[in-house]
Amino acid sequence: MTAISTNPVVSMLDKCKSLCELRQIHAMMIKTNLFNHNFTVSRLIAFCSLSGVSGGLDYAASVFPRIQHPNSFIFFALIKGFSDTPSPVESLILYSYMLSCLNYSSGVEFSVPSVLKACGKLLAFDEGRQIHGQLLKTHLWFDPFVGNSMLRMYIDFGEIELARRVFDRIPNRDVVSWNSMIAGYLKAGEIEQASGLFDEMPERDVVSCNAMIDGYGKCGRCDLAEKVFETMGDKDVVTWTSMISAYAQNVRPMKALDLFREMLSLGLKPDGPAIVSVLSAVADLGFVEEGKWLHAYLSMKKMESSSVFIGSALIDMYSKCGYIENAYLVFRSISHRRNIGDWNSMISGLAIHGLGQEAIDIFVDMESMDIEPNEITFLGLLSACSHGGLVEEGQFYFEAMQEKYKIAPRIQHYGCMIDLFGRAGHLEDALRVVHDMPFEADVLAWKAILSASLKHGDVEIGRSAALRAIELAPDDTSSYVLLSNIYAKAGRWDDVASIRLMMKQRGVKKIAGCSSMLVNGKVYEFLVGKELEKSCSSHVLAKIDEAVSRLKMEGYKPDLSQILLDIEDEGKESLLNLHSEKMAVAFGLIHINKTAPIHIVKNLRVCCDCHSFIKLVSKVYNRIIILRDQNRFHRFENGCCSCNEYW
Repeated sequence: MTAISTNPVVSMLDKCKSLCELRQIHAMMIKTNLFNHNFTVSRLIAFCSLSGVSGGLDYAASVFPRIQHPNSFIFFALIKGFSDTPSPVESLILYSYMLSCLNYSSGVEFSVPSVLKACGKLLAFDEGRQIHGQLLKTHLWFDPFVGNSMLRMYIDFGEIELARRVFDRIPNRDVVSWNSMIAGYLKAGEIEQASGLFDEMPERDVVSCNAMIDGYGKCGRCDLAEKVFETMGDKDVVTWTSMISAYAQNVRPMKALDLFREMLSLGLKPDGPAIVSVLSAVADLGFVEEGKWLHAYLSMKKMESSSVFIGSALIDMYSKCGYIENAYLVFRSISHRRNIGDWNSMISGLAIHGLGQEAIDIFVDMESMDIEPNEITFLGLLSACSHGGLVEEGQFYFEAMQEKYKIAPRIQHYGCMIDLFGRAGHLEDALRVVHDMPFEADVLAWKAILSASLKHGDVEIGRSAALRAIELAPDDTSSYVLLSNIYAKAGRWDDVASIRLMMKQRGVKKIAGCSSMLVNGKVYEFLVGKELEKSCSSHVLAKIDEAVSRLKMEGYKPDLSQILLDIEDEGKESLLNLHSEKMAVAFGLIHINKTAPIHIVKNLRVCCDCHSFIKLVSKVYNRIIILRDQNRFHRFENGCCSCNEYW
């Protein structure tokens, strides 16, 4: 045996780097009669199955039938190798064959965790239950590794109650058992069960805490995630990433950025998910200065290609910060990777900027490169057609999605079509989509009809859509407000009053309009109707008065229908001047260099009056103003808006 184990042919396996070299070593084994020894053939099969050499596992499978008496180690290597593949059905076949060749005292137990893993991946519930039954008859049930594998298998099946029964019956639970069960509860969305088990843990490790931070973040409990984070002694990169992601997912972008900076100050190198979360936070803020700083950091650390998701996140960040040109430059620098996420991000970015034809051009390029589009691709493309007013093109791609690419539309795709027809004033066509689609219309579909009714002045369709939307989401303020707007534009003040009374009775409060901007590293927020700090209030209000006076000389007429109060016109005009967008624009005119664009982020849809106001400001003051509202971007320059009045 010693002579065989030290044979130079066997030792050459350790230096093997390709399938070609592997075949040569195999041939030498056959020529020197080494292939007839179980030790050497075990080494060969193990290397093929577990080394990661391209094509090695398939080669091992082709060699296996030629082995006269395979031992448990050979079976183990193959079963484990196949269990790590996306479709590990061969693991189950080999396990069944092994049981017919060997008995449990011959080392079969080493393959049990891998075959349980394969069952979980395949959702092979019946086979998994059979193996469970076998194990209960043996001593293997007392092996923590086997018990933990069984536990994870039931979690993969989605059988959380069965998983808990296995957990309760594991004789020697270790920290892996507890972590697996907690992860199972979190995966099933049972946060209270996970939290209770976490509190019961006799000994926690970093994995336990990281799982809970991630779980709390995903269910919106940042406060509890913070509590776990702050009480941890040792934190790894995953800990910081999980907490940053929790902030980003729960619309707390400044906290995510602050924590990321703290992480860097401690000398920790962020991983791909951390970078993606921070880029997402920057995108939510809409302040490109932070994004450019992060992009420069990635370039300096040569991390731009460390994750396939970073490129997509950079494109998304620049798009949502109003820098679509920068997004396009990033896209072109990585589009050769043929990663569908990059193309989807670019198409979606062009969509929110109203650049429908440019989005179609990207899609055509994608088709020419034989990159297969997916559901998200068409969601972005249809949205681009909707925001760009490309009705015929939208219809064409909606049909191509189904007929050419065999992708069944989801309710979101039908929603895009409803929005497409509604924006164009084809309300009957939009209603036809609502009635013909194979889903019950959701609140977003009815709100699209409602918004279109407001835009095109159809009171009855708007009223019907609003009532359906309110029925589906009684706490959503926007449906009440849109219906109020429809009534106000029609001069039906009694109906406006009834809607306001309904909101009061139901405890539904209108969301205040808020515009924010980053100036000299500081975030400034402007709330509609709310007075500013005394230090800048008088300057901003004076600037608004000055702008209104100059704009009226250019033909500006305040749109008093935007004020949903039955008061005198003078009072309405005063209230219009306190809209958050106007205050932000005035602040920008005072404090931002004349050569730099004024960037504003609005939490709601920009109103018609503010849209007209900002257009004229861009002409009279010769400024570029970029406004991101709830739905899209508006780039105002020389008295025009990039939306072409199609918003």
